[in-house]
Amino acid sequence: MTDLVSAADIAAAADRIAGVAVRTPLVSFPGQRLLIKAESLQPTGSFKIRGAYAAISALDGEARRRGVIAHSSGNHAGAVGYAAARLAVPAVVVIPANAPQVKLAAVRASGAEVVTVAPSLSARVAATGELIARHGYTLIPPFDHPGIIAGQGTAGLEIAADCPAADLIVVPVSGGGRIAGIAAAVKAARPEARIVGVEPELAADARESLRAGRRIAWDPQRTQRTVADALRVEQVGELTFEHIRRYVDDIVTVTEEEIRIAVRRLACEARLVSEPGGAVAVAACLLRERELPAASAPVAVLSGGNIEPALLAAILGEAVAEPAA
Repeated sequence: MTDLVSAADIAAAADRIAGVAVRTPLVSFPGQRLLIKAESLQPTGSFKIRGAYAAISALDGEARRRGVIAHSSGNHAGAVGYAAARLAVPAVVVIPANAPQVKLAAVRASGAEVVTVAPSLSARVAATGELIARHGYTLIPPFDHPGIIAGQGTAGLEIAADCPAADLIVVPVSGGGRIAGIAAAVKAARPEARIVGVEPELAADARESLRAGRRIAWDPQRTQRTVADALRVEQVGELTFEHIRRYVDDIVTVTEEEIRIAVRRLACEARLVSEPGGAVAVAACLLRERELPAASAPVAVLSGGNIEPALLAAILGEAVAEPAA
């Protein structure tokens, strides 16, 4: 197993992404003792630009000349395309055929070549491997890579610096790169802070893995049920899981209804647009507070805002009774 990503690795990544990734603000949620780390304000609409640019910018000249390839459910693809274009590196992205059109359009706008496959991690990995063997591309993985984890961890550095009193950081979980990096950064700065991941109930492989002490994969037909398309990865990575076991205190889940409530409340109350997967940490803080550690200064990561306009309109128009606090 590769060594865990260190605070020094994350600091180095922060230097590389400076001026490209936005130092996103901590936004107060009205009427709540809650700060939102608004990664939806990144130029690609999600936190993924941090890891993608950190990893691609670290490549040598020969690797850049050959080009890079990534597989993704959507946001990582857009980030790799954006970062590669900034660095004048050819890019190919492999994404599921059912990826939201807003994410697919962003990838195509970046100039990256798009390859669509069946909606499962195994299909994406297989197609990516074939293209690497044929063309010699360098893989920029979506989560299970030290450079990616270090880049995502820069959000944790910012949280620790901008809110030194933060004692609970709540983070969405998919493949684990985001929570791995943020947890490593925050625990280095504030070892006493609690880190809690959040998944949809319909895609809770990471929670099951943490409780079992080993990685457990869910069938893609199960994870495809959730509206949170960014969180449909059916198994956390090997390296990310080692970070989760070391640094993450717990993982909780939220329902589909709670995800939609959080998207609506973020838009209507905090004036922040969130995609469903980006809103799960906020959903846990607003609607599952009893399941979280007590905290005086909680922070929830809003990881992305790339939502289909029709879905956002439908959620905003719903009159769903909110569960009791």
